[in-house]
Amino acid sequence: MTSSAQLLAALQEVANMKQLDRSELLDLLRDGIHAALARRYGPTVREEIEIDDLKGTVTVTLLKSVVEEVEDAACQVSLEEAQYEDPEFEIGDVLEEEIPFESLGRNAAQAAKQRIIQRVREGERSRIRGEFGEKVGELVSGEVQQIERGRLVVLVNRFREAEAIIPYREQNPRERFHQGDTIRAVLKRLEETPRGPRLILSRGDPGFVRALFQLEVPEIQQGIVEIKEAAREVGGRTKIAVVSRDDGVDPVGACVGLKGNRVQAVVNELGGERIDIVPWSPDPERFVKLALAPARVSRVFSDPDALTIQAVVDEDQLSLAIGRNGQNVRLASELTGWKIDLYSSREWLERGGEGPLFTPLSADEALVVDVMLDELKGIPTEVVEILENAGLKTLRDILDLEMDDVLKIDGIEQEHAEILLAFLSELTEEAEGSSGDDDDTDGAADSGTETGDSEEASPNSE
Repeated sequence: MTSSAQLLAALQEVANMKQLDRSELLDLLRDGIHAALARRYGPTVREEIEIDDLKGTVTVTLLKSVVEEVEDAACQVSLEEAQYEDPEFEIGDVLEEEIPFESLGRNAAQAAKQRIIQRVREGERSRIRGEFGEKVGELVSGEVQQIERGRLVVLVNRFREAEAIIPYREQNPRERFHQGDTIRAVLKRLEETPRGPRLILSRGDPGFVRALFQLEVPEIQQGIVEIKEAAREVGGRTKIAVVSRDDGVDPVGACVGLKGNRVQAVVNELGGERIDIVPWSPDPERFVKLALAPARVSRVFSDPDALTIQAVVDEDQLSLAIGRNGQNVRLASELTGWKIDLYSSREWLERGGEGPLFTPLSADEALVVDVMLDELKGIPTEVVEILENAGLKTLRDILDLEMDDVLKIDGIEQEHAEILLAFLSELTEEAEGSSGDDDDTDGAADSGTETGDSEEASPNSE
């Protein structure tokens, strides 16, 4: 049997662990006892429960109405049976029958325990929703509890009951964590599951970079500086656009910090990922020029209807503006929300010179600009056939491909992928050799600040 004193002591331990109030604990105990009585006597059972936590006693009294004919034995007793206890009982009176708590038995006590555990879990779930419902986009720290099929299960600091995971797609593939490691991530969303709310954390989302800057830059915390837009290719490069509400505060300088200490702290947390910080502008043409940092842009022409901007750069800036495998122009496009077409100054002069280049290309010109794969030397015929079957028929279609992308193509073997990427790499090296020393990006560009490793450029544009 389970004594009331033992149960109260066990519940007090639960209350301390789950941070429950004493009054809440006693209400849970009453609910649990009622559930135990309902299991034993029936769902309509009525009772009075007195709990003396100083003495460690629980008194349970069943209440039954005195009736002429019993229809529900859980809450009724016949007049004859009641008068057997006391001859003065009449119809409508209430018979009180005290039963020892220990007489409820192990099963009844277990029912009470299960009810209490259920209520505690419901309370925990409500507290998790209340604690984290308004914190989406904020940093969460914890400890890696285990690694399950690539996802990280995190034990959140100060709220260890919360279930938190970092799915594989929300991780930085360049990072490796082990059980017991301390980890920080941004709360991306709160996900409801049959087991309750689950925290979905991310170290690969642009919001993680936003949250890190908010932690490091007091002006962002105070609302003076705001990160208006952010674009990220996790593990490679991030661009953020910042604006200041105070004309006396330089938003880029505030994010960089004295001797770069603020931005360097973010770079270190991201494992060396490069970061471009550029001023935000409501003028899309100016914004695109700033977003293409560290490259210097000579001229831009916009087509608002098509949300397209053509940007003209000097020959020695072209590969820098494009970036490795088109990364720089891709991120600038994502940051601004405009499609960006890049042209060298020589190509721009050859095709018009003084105005925008939005005139549609003729069929012959399109073939020159976008070379068909079967016209290229250096890619084996069988690889070209596999690529064409996958819908990749031109050089522009394959310029942005990485190893993982190539291996996902049906029919491509590791050997084929290596040949294709080696061919693209040779194109990259040729473009770098023809454009001069384009990789010197350690300093600040005209329109932004770039932190991290130097940029390797590639001759493709989007």
